[in-house]
Amino acid sequence: MALLAIIIIIQFIRPAKNISTATTTQDITTVYTVPDTVYKILQKACYDCHSNNTRYPWYFNIQPVAWWMQNHINDAKKELNFSEYATFTEKRKVNKMRHIFEEVDEGGMPLDSYTWIHKDAMLSKDERQLVVDWAKNIYAQMPDSLKKKKK
Repeated sequence: MALLAIIIIIQFIRPAKNISTATTTQDITTVYTVPDTVYKILQKACYDCHSNNTRYPWYFNIQPVAWWMQNHINDAKKELNFSEYATFTEKRKVNKMRHIFEEVDEGGMPLDSYTWIHKDAMLSKDERQLVVDWAKNIYAQMPDSLKKKKK
């Protein structure tokens, strides 16, 4: 009975949702030109975890799943938040852009654990290449003095 009571009680302790409907003035789209095709890919495969606007599935309403998901989203936003990209230092912008094309090119993003449930976030070879090419093009235009030197 005590376990059942705990399960019921924790259903009322919910994390704050990561929802912002407006594009902020700090969004990556205010810093770089993002073609519509690339932007749509970023929205479907990246923005749930890496922006200030998450589309929540029904199971987010079940505890402790919501706590785990919100922790994952918070960690992802600390790593890269497209909604706050303009606030990054120039060096961080360079590093994040490099990480974008490396992670997408190597298949590290989106995470397998995310695409198992969110099938629409799986990237086709062409979609992956669009994002990689876009990020590499932006990266190539960034100052060499801010890029990590290969040893």
